[in-house]
Amino acid sequence: MARPAKLYIAMVGLPAMGKSTIAAKIKENLEKDDIRVGIFNNGDVRRRMVPGNTSHSGFYDPDNSQAVGLRERIAAVNFAEAKAFLSAEGQVAILDATNVSRKRRETLRRHLPNHPLLFVECINDDPELLALSVARKAKLPEFAHLTEAEAKESFVTRIGYYRHIYEPPDEVRDLVRLDTLNNRILAERVSAELPYYGRVRDLLMSDWIKNLFLVRHAESVYNVRDRIGGDSGLTDKGRNQAWALSRRFIGTPLPYIFTSTLRRTLEMAEPLLETRRGQTIHHAFSEFDEINVGECEGLSYADIERTRPELFAARSRNKYNFVYPGGEGYATMAGRVYRGVKKAIYLSGNSEYIMIIGHQAVNRMILSDFLFRRAEDVPYIFIPQDKYFHIVSTQSKKLFELRKY
Repeated sequence: MARPAKLYIAMVGLPAMGKSTIAAKIKENLEKDDIRVGIFNNGDVRRRMVPGNTSHSGFYDPDNSQAVGLRERIAAVNFAEAKAFLSAEGQVAILDATNVSRKRRETLRRHLPNHPLLFVECINDDPELLALSVARKAKLPEFAHLTEAEAKESFVTRIGYYRHIYEPPDEVRDLVRLDTLNNRILAERVSAELPYYGRVRDLLMSDWIKNLFLVRHAESVYNVRDRIGGDSGLTDKGRNQAWALSRRFIGTPLPYIFTSTLRRTLEMAEPLLETRRGQTIHHAFSEFDEINVGECEGLSYADIERTRPELFAARSRNKYNFVYPGGEGYATMAGRVYRGVKKAIYLSGNSEYIMIIGHQAVNRMILSDFLFRRAEDVPYIFIPQDKYFHIVSTQSKKLFELRKY
């Protein structure tokens, strides 16, 4: 019986670029195919070897010779543990570290010559997402002794030190350069015989959604008045529905809840957040704001039909491509909604559960991606206010169901 193939995967990239999320995604998926995978994280070794506080930015200063020597020893231990794993029963060893300098990568290759080595470079140049990622990192236990502002400053300084020594890994033989926000391969240079690469490549390019709960806000004041647009809050009935949703998710961890910036989704999230203080991170994204109806703000469709019949007729003929004067339409809002979903997936990392609380048109756009609906069908997807969609989209499972709360 042939021995199973062995592979090292070395992550490359600045802190907060999604390396650990990608590593965990590869491990979890390959293990479903009975491939034995280990993740070897420099930070884990550092916390094990160095009992003192290493969260201060000076520990990562390339001019701090004492810290540089210690970090080299930490890396050597990580290399040795990965090598031992593959020397035994392991099949894929993922080295989760920055590996941003040519010198470090040369050291890595010198220590691990016994099996193929694939470098996965993670890139995300979006300043907003970097700021949000830094805010998330600043809440880690290693920064508990600092204020939030101090923790952010320390981590940003750490990134700056790594950026100073960053050298793209163009010298390596097997390389994939990945846009971690959009799951897009930017460059690829891989040997034909590299083991497991076809499976890994598929994972790198795919969204990984374990459990997404997609919710529309409950009844709002404008819903009752049959008005479109606006920033109205929930009615008494709507607030009761919001509490019903919160009760429905008792016992379900929701580490991340994403809403629009509009009152009705913020109020919908309030009971969930109130009962999960300190356990749930909330982000309000303008990408999830309801369709901008421009000059029709605050009108009813009956008003539009009576006062602007040509506009009403144009919308009826082609609802997907219709654009409200001074506003937008389904077709023109698709890009921003898509970006919002990508941001939510990126920031939630490898979380088991996430929730998006949106609006009718926004949720139609989100659902259309998972349902593969024709563009002309999107404006007619049913989006109730007393039910939520449960979506799973991974390589091994696809689930779509509508549940009442």
